[in-house]
Amino acid sequence: MPRPRQPGRHRRPEPLVAPEGAPALVLAVPGTPSSTTRSLAEEVVSIARSELPGLDARIGYLDGDNAEFPSLQAVLVHAAEERTARYEQARAAGMDVKTPDGPVAVVVPLLAGPDGSLLRQVRQALMESRVAAELTDVLGPHPLLAEALHVRLSEAGLARADRARLFTVATAADGIILASVGGDEAVQAAGITGMLLAARLAVPVMAAALDQEGSIASVAEQLRSSGSQQLALAPYLIGPEIEPGLVEEAAKEAGCSAAESLGPYPAIGKLALAKYTTALGIAPQQAQSTPAR
Repeated sequence: MPRPRQPGRHRRPEPLVAPEGAPALVLAVPGTPSSTTRSLAEEVVSIARSELPGLDARIGYLDGDNAEFPSLQAVLVHAAEERTARYEQARAAGMDVKTPDGPVAVVVPLLAGPDGSLLRQVRQALMESRVAAELTDVLGPHPLLAEALHVRLSEAGLARADRARLFTVATAADGIILASVGGDEAVQAAGITGMLLAARLAVPVMAAALDQEGSIASVAEQLRSSGSQQLALAPYLIGPEIEPGLVEEAAKEAGCSAAESLGPYPAIGKLALAKYTTALGIAPQQAQSTPAR
């Protein structure tokens, strides 16, 4: 039970904790499993746990097939078996507990934007598990992702970290290619975050598809035709969803430098948790993006 709130004008808000018996948050990780992918996913769930104490967070791999990289289906089945076992143990101990109901897990795809092929894999895993689980939307579009893109660009020396500072960055791009995967739907969704990024940087931003031949080069040409001369490629990707080297190839095609993928940026963990809490109807404090200056 939450502690009584302290009276007074300057009282601190009570920290939110995961409800007892709440479903597990299962992060659905795309791509070929690897130690790098696992490290990234573990950092994302660690951020989510730090935001919501008591959270049962797990990782399932779309292409996992063993104990080291358990498949999403196996993780869901295991979560269901654990919930049933806890119930039966409580009954055996004479405790008055109600029969478990509701979803066993809330599955959050580790994707910045929609990717029909990968989302079909997630739905297939849920169906084959025969477990009551709820699937959330992907993480974007969201202002926090625009913030993350801005940070990755500034880390690569391709954008000013702060527009208000009285210095210039010689390598700062005057046009950004926002690279996504997932076809036209993903490009449209990335374009929404791209508008937020353009407002932060005060330069044009256009989305393109890494998985459509010629899309990156075409957008690069459009930006140059409109006056941008120093382009940069910003991956609207978390990382595991694409083959290594694809971003570098796209940057070479566009004749520009590229920032790193979003990776385990803190906003990713916060957005994954937000999808989970929204699905459960609980409301943690809203994460705020850093305003552009």
